[in-house]
Amino acid sequence: MRAGAIALYEEALREQVGALALRTADGRELALQVSRWCGPPDAADEELLRHCRGPVLDIGCGPGRLTVALTERGIPALGVDISRAAVTRTRQAGAPALLRSVFEPLPGQGKWATVLLADGNIGIGGSPARLLRRCAQLLAPGGRILIEAEPGNVDERLTAWLEHPDGRRGPVFPWARMGAAALLRAAADVGLQVTGQWVHADRVFVLATRAAGQDPLRGHVAGEEDRYRRAEPGAGEPRARRDVAALGGGDRHDQGDDRLAAEFIPKSVAARLS
Repeated sequence: MRAGAIALYEEALREQVGALALRTADGRELALQVSRWCGPPDAADEELLRHCRGPVLDIGCGPGRLTVALTERGIPALGVDISRAAVTRTRQAGAPALLRSVFEPLPGQGKWATVLLADGNIGIGGSPARLLRRCAQLLAPGGRILIEAEPGNVDERLTAWLEHPDGRRGPVFPWARMGAAALLRAAADVGLQVTGQWVHADRVFVLATRAAGQDPLRGHVAGEEDRYRRAEPGAGEPRARRDVAALGGGDRHDQGDDRLAAEFIPKSVAARLS
């Protein structure tokens, strides 16, 4: 097992062990639903999938249940994750996936019809505003971001680590949790328009769109997203590499990824991004 904050997660995916928790610095234990993520889409997922328009970029795709489901339905989709085990599982299940951080160069910037942030992935990087701004860059004009929020009135930035039931724990990393109300504010702050929200069982979802003609690099609002500034392509990569390294994602590229993994992107996806 390689060192890094996601090593326990990768072990759980390889060994199909469902018991894993996110432990916060203030002592809370937040169970991670690894077994659900490794299973087929449930009813809440199915409703989320019905809101997807291709091509779809599934950020933090994990073992790929949503990317695979979209691919099987003929909807062009691509998963992105910094976990090698997650990307491997997604590819083995028949869907394309890249081993990469969302903050690194990705194919089709500005051409994705849908970006998915399911399963709490609004927390990636610990700065939702920065993440939402990056997602807006990836969207085509009029494109949509589908975000899973926390139930209740939640808006917090965390220092956390992964913890196994046997007591093993990984290094700390930044994370965030947001309920629907906080997401509405964050989306508005980066110029996204919230056009829908719904609840299925205990899961909460928000739909935000990038308005046609909106430049996601213009008009940023003072606040945490100030750290994400206008840059030429690739200029943000050093920070992105630090972000991924903090999660144990160092040395994660293979030759295919360095060529934007063209061999893992089917023609159905590539044609929509050309």
